[in-house]
Amino acid sequence: MAIGNGGWAGTIPYGTMLEPLARGYATASTDTGHDGTTPGGSFALGHPEKLIDFGYRAVHEATLKAKAIIAAYYGGAAKLAYWNGCSSGGREGLKEAQRFPADFDGIVAGAPANYWTHLVAQALWVAQAVHKDEASYIPPNKYPLIHNAVLQACDARDGVKDGVLENPTRCKFDPKVLECKGADGPACLTTPQVESARKIYSSMVNPRTKEQIYPGLMPGSELNWAGLAGPEAFTIALDHFRYVVFKNSNWDYKTLNSDGDIALADQIDDGTINAIDPNLKGFFAHGGKLLQYHGWADQLISPLNSINYYESVRKALGVASKVNDSYRLFMIPGMAHCRGGEGLNSFDSISVLEQWVEKGKAPDQIVASRVRDGNTDRTRPLCPYPQVAMYKGTGSTDDAKNFVCAAEK
Repeated sequence: MAIGNGGWAGTIPYGTMLEPLARGYATASTDTGHDGTTPGGSFALGHPEKLIDFGYRAVHEATLKAKAIIAAYYGGAAKLAYWNGCSSGGREGLKEAQRFPADFDGIVAGAPANYWTHLVAQALWVAQAVHKDEASYIPPNKYPLIHNAVLQACDARDGVKDGVLENPTRCKFDPKVLECKGADGPACLTTPQVESARKIYSSMVNPRTKEQIYPGLMPGSELNWAGLAGPEAFTIALDHFRYVVFKNSNWDYKTLNSDGDIALADQIDDGTINAIDPNLKGFFAHGGKLLQYHGWADQLISPLNSINYYESVRKALGVASKVNDSYRLFMIPGMAHCRGGEGLNSFDSISVLEQWVEKGKAPDQIVASRVRDGNTDRTRPLCPYPQVAMYKGTGSTDDAKNFVCAAEK
């Protein structure tokens, strides 16, 4: 089992490798081809070969070498190969399925940063909005105010009032309801702050073509908005435009152009980092299984990005049932980026993938838990998109057995 990375990588995630090791796997990972003592994305400046390593080559080469070492040590090839990663690691997993479909038999891809060039553009677009001027900034002590207003408006829409939105796309919330009637105060948003909040929820669109560049964050994500809307611009995004696109460490994100600059970023990338190819025929053809998940309250990567990619694969391959045999997406209510959040935040994706690949048992649901201070206080099924967990009407709403996976009406 190979383990994915985070951010710009530059380190080997030894801590994350412990779990597969404890389960009896041989395990491997890579620093993606550069030394993380060079901060962030600055390694890419003047080193296009290192960017290719980061984009796809390091993971593929590490996989081939790991398999060779395993075969030499044990006197025979590994029976199966799995990938497990989230965020940049989710992107790496999708890239493997797209570009090197024979590398893995099963892939867990969490919250993938796969539309990298558009993700980093949207992050800076949000920073532009909240730092347009001093009045536009939303102080973090107002995040709970917005979050509670979202829950007040939408929590009960899924039939269960539990502090979590089962499907935030059904939540039509306008932060204008919090607009101050008089002077600014802790219990309201100023008019510029309302506009900033609207931007955070909004899709970034090309001003000329009106096409979506990248979707916005979802209602329910507010408590962790500091990731994109905090005092500083998101450094991963800043580094991409500084060191990869403009090759200028002093480039100012406030000058980002939503049309030409993003077209330039796409042109420069040319599929090096982006992992948006919907053609997974090669991966599916040898029996490969792809389990993707994304927290609905993700504060860094819009959960709608996962849905967009899933739908692109369904469209490209035509027969929905065939896609369902090999690829399932699980949207996780209340979970933040890769982990944490107010909702379900603990589930065993490895065991689910093993059952699917080795026993042919496709996951019709995954029982997940909410763990707080080391204690499980809620269980609930995660359902394959587009199904959602629906309350049967009786019993505790903290017990998974009282829910069923079904299509929304």
